[in-house]
Amino acid sequence: MTYDSGTSDPSVTGPLPYGTADEPRVAVRGEASLEFDPEIARIAVQVSVRGTDRREALESLTRRNSEVLELLKGYGEAVEKLSTGAFSVSPELSEKGRRERVRTYNGRVHISATVADFTALGEMTTRLADMDMTTVDGPWWALRTDSPAHREARQQAVREAVTRAREYAGALGAELVALLELADLGAESAPPPAPAGMRSASYGGPPAGGAAPALDLEPKRQRVQAQVNARFLMTRPAL
Repeated sequence: MTYDSGTSDPSVTGPLPYGTADEPRVAVRGEASLEFDPEIARIAVQVSVRGTDRREALESLTRRNSEVLELLKGYGEAVEKLSTGAFSVSPELSEKGRRERVRTYNGRVHISATVADFTALGEMTTRLADMDMTTVDGPWWALRTDSPAHREARQQAVREAVTRAREYAGALGAELVALLELADLGAESAPPPAPAGMRSASYGGPPAGGAAPALDLEPKRQRVQAQVNARFLMTRPAL
């Protein structure tokens, strides 16, 4: 948003595009770069099947997809959001022969989950990766789009702009009089970082010796940045 202040000269109908000797202006940029603990973690799950019969492959894929969804839903409110993405069942043809002969059918379902309770995340990812023909990617740590962290960073950037402008005015023996313009450039989190604390895991079946131990995942702090441009009117410098 932008605020404009008019000039004291009644003959001028709009704000001056520049300062004057009697009404000098100071333009500054306020910046903030803060770190916060993540609020959510996202994981991606791919369920796969491979079979010589199309119907059998489809039924196996449906069953495994249901098992993954049931496991995730079993964590209740710990899973904040659950969605199914791409689904595919495709034939793989034999390389030899003139006729189109299907050698096998490959099926995949992609599932995304947003987790808010990090205490359950390690056990959840381990149990998912322990399932038949299942691949797990993540976690990707993040803040919610409406997180108070973004507001705090923007406010800090504005305070920094005011402080900087006062320092410039003070160096000239002047004081700030009014805010002429405040341009909010926005505050955005850095792009989602690469998976932290775990790698993709793919298993063809449960390992020997019982269930695998839960992963110990350490959340990665998120950096939030904000920038604003501000213009102020100040008193005449004491030069």
